[in-house]
Amino acid sequence: MREIVVFSGSAHPELASEVCAHLGVPLSPVRVDRFANDCLEVQLQANCRERDVFLIQPLVAPVQEHLVELLLMCDAARGASASRITVVMPHYAYARSDKKDAPRISIGGRLVADLLVESGASRVLAMTLHSPQVHGFFSVPVDHLHALRELAEHFRRYDLSRTTVVSPDLGNAKEAAAFARLLGVRVAAGAKQRFADDRVQISAVIGDVAGRDLIVLDDEIAKGSTVLELLDRLRELGPRTIRVACTHGLFAAGALQRLSAQPDVLEIVCTNTVPVPAEDGKLKVLSIGPALAEAVRRIHDGESVSALFDAP
Repeated sequence: MREIVVFSGSAHPELASEVCAHLGVPLSPVRVDRFANDCLEVQLQANCRERDVFLIQPLVAPVQEHLVELLLMCDAARGASASRITVVMPHYAYARSDKKDAPRISIGGRLVADLLVESGASRVLAMTLHSPQVHGFFSVPVDHLHALRELAEHFRRYDLSRTTVVSPDLGNAKEAAAFARLLGVRVAAGAKQRFADDRVQISAVIGDVAGRDLIVLDDEIAKGSTVLELLDRLRELGPRTIRVACTHGLFAAGALQRLSAQPDVLEIVCTNTVPVPAEDGKLKVLSIGPALAEAVRRIHDGESVSALFDAP
């Protein structure tokens, strides 16, 4: 794979190193400096001319710093005559800003997509976008992966004969249904209404959860408000056991501690799309490095990515 060059921003170099290890290529160095006026400067310290360049950078806190760093990396690769620039963005934070649901607000997901393309990105590799329409915000090809197979492989070690997958809301119900099909179990969903970023109400749970082993599945857990509200509703219905799973374990503002403190939550499972705090007794972190590496290889070789990662 002589023509492939992989760079990492400062957001998650551990994941980039893992991807490169599976590809059998070196992780090329990047120099990031900050001028006295607080502006960033990025230098890609490997030859990009006529190479297939992959830039690995999830948008995690501080999101704005990592976004500007990624834009500068794209521009640097374009200026260095890269033949193609693929942004590998395991977590797209601005995907939550996907619609105009209040007067005079920006649709950040679309704006940031435009910025990435304008800076030089010719392709995007993303994982578990917050909503399907975000895919269409990009004017370049997007390969949209998911982590359902990695999560399913983990949960198959348990007795699933009385299991139900529970989505916190109807918006995530399609992903939950696909996950339930992988496991061969039932699916349920909460009826959620959001009042603020950290204030939600789940008025009911649709589906069979009483006396069953539940896997609460969400795309991401930030403050954990939605999952904690759902747990309150589920307890009223008398489940047998509860486990929590997500793709993006952001765990902001003490969310992991609050979830771990719930006595009836047996396990919290996420992937390493973003840097995750050290595992405690209930947290299990699964790697999506092999899946990302295989997708990168297929993109480089011109093979189908959807054949591997399309939801069933």
